[in-house]
Amino acid sequence: MTSTLDDVRRDGPDAGSEAALEAGFEATLARHERIEPRDWMPEAYRAGLVRQIAQHAHSEIIGMQPEGSWISRAPSLRRKAILLAKVQDEAGHGLYLYSACETLGVSRDELLAKLASGAQKYSSIFNYPTLSYADVGTIGWLVDGAAICNQVPLCRTSYGPYGRAMIRVCKEESFHQRQGFELLMTMMGGTDDQRAMVQESVDRFWWPSLMMFGPPDADSAHTERSLAWGIKRHTNDELRQKFVDMTVPQAERLGVTLPDPDLRWNEERGAHDFGQPDWDDFWTVVKGGGPCNAQRLEHFRDARDEGAWVREAATAYAERGAGA
Repeated sequence: MTSTLDDVRRDGPDAGSEAALEAGFEATLARHERIEPRDWMPEAYRAGLVRQIAQHAHSEIIGMQPEGSWISRAPSLRRKAILLAKVQDEAGHGLYLYSACETLGVSRDELLAKLASGAQKYSSIFNYPTLSYADVGTIGWLVDGAAICNQVPLCRTSYGPYGRAMIRVCKEESFHQRQGFELLMTMMGGTDDQRAMVQESVDRFWWPSLMMFGPPDADSAHTERSLAWGIKRHTNDELRQKFVDMTVPQAERLGVTLPDPDLRWNEERGAHDFGQPDWDDFWTVVKGGGPCNAQRLEHFRDARDEGAWVREAATAYAERGAGA
């Protein structure tokens, strides 16, 4: 491990010099060991983690909305229970990640305030509408599938609390992906209208799912530094390629067509060639101009305001119990 704050206080100013501390930090990363909350870290490393973990946590919380709107409209009690459990899981993921972020010296209230104001972002995928019940399955299959590709390597991220939180998150996301695939398989075995509904849903969500990995590597402002510090383990384009290669045979099994005329197997590369998303659309959504950006934040702010009395009551009860 690198030098802790206690080491700096105990060993004096020489041991705590910026150069010595940074050398210890880099040596820890070189040994593929983890940085823990009490370890010294560069401010840029801490800020980068806060940005990434907060965005991840916000995505889990905002991500409850698109599918949550279908809980009351799901076609059976079984489907309602499955969807309710999944949305509840996403809330739990957000809590794990906010807790990990708090170990970096930022409060949950501060993070939520920045989400409400739009100062911090969440995944662009959740700014698209869920227009049919098939979208519940497509989100499980494609969106959670993309999340798995992105998040499994984060179990080995260099920051301990983040990596440990991701272990449980990834287990549950894998289950969500299988649930989505099972729902789509059921619908594809149904009527012509149900099959058409699934295909239309896949047509809408395919390109936004590819955008989930972020901009191309050449346009990514954070990838190089995050890789050097072990916060990320793969580039955006590497993860996007892995997702496409994983998804093509699943689409064939489902019997749906992925809406990319450039999609084909490249024997020489041993991977699929595929087209590029509309990056202008991506940046429009990231900057707040997507179909549901305003709606998602307004719903979050309303729910936060309406639930304030519950949080205040719970805090008062805890304080009363602590003083008893």
